[in-house]
Amino acid sequence: MAGGRAVTGIVVAIDGPSGSGKSTISKRLAAGRGLAYLDTGAMYRAATWWCVHEQIDLTDQDAVATAVREMPLELGLYPQEPTFTVAGTDVAAAIRSTEISTAVSTVATNMAVRAELQRRQRDIVASETRGGFSQGRGVVAEGRDVTTVVAPQAQVRILLLADEQARLQRRAKELHGTTDTDALEATRDQVVRRDADDSTVSNFTTAADGVVTVDTSALTLQEALAAVQDVVARWETTAGEDV
Repeated sequence: MAGGRAVTGIVVAIDGPSGSGKSTISKRLAAGRGLAYLDTGAMYRAATWWCVHEQIDLTDQDAVATAVREMPLELGLYPQEPTFTVAGTDVAAAIRSTEISTAVSTVATNMAVRAELQRRQRDIVASETRGGFSQGRGVVAEGRDVTTVVAPQAQVRILLLADEQARLQRRAKELHGTTDTDALEATRDQVVRRDADDSTVSNFTTAADGVVTVDTSALTLQEALAAVQDVVARWETTAGEDV
């Protein structure tokens, strides 16, 4: 059907640094299209929570990797309210705590942990193109290496970027309700330091071949969402013309 087609089994991969808007935009995009929503970063947070809960030394890479391989994690891929349950415990709030935010990079830069969680993430992405929460309509997966490692064959791959000040202000507003100097400084470690740590194992500041870059620095949330929706619409049109 020239000019567009119904999207079934679509995978939209969105990467970007902290505060670029990827979580909010991914949720809204998924909700608007009836797609599943996969927050890959939250899986690293859940893994960190599990290791802390199990009293494992996060610097013991082998012990951490073993614990993560055995982690009984269940995800609810609902865009409006994703759920995260570990060993029957709802950890959705706990994984956003300062304690976990400060520690997560130690777990996320453990290459054996990354291999395990990437395996799980690939399985989830594949299952959503066949059935699952979305009934086969597909998934919006976001994180830091989704466009390049987890789902490099995704039909739509987008890298969201924003300058440091914009990212700090967004995260400070989210966490502290203000963007005053104290709030910005309190937020800096979670944004700048964590991105620096994670950049040692993943490139989420430069688009790989075939990945579309959207700079959200000067955009409102609605403008950024519209820009991402336009990227998806362009793929739909191109795919439809090939039918």
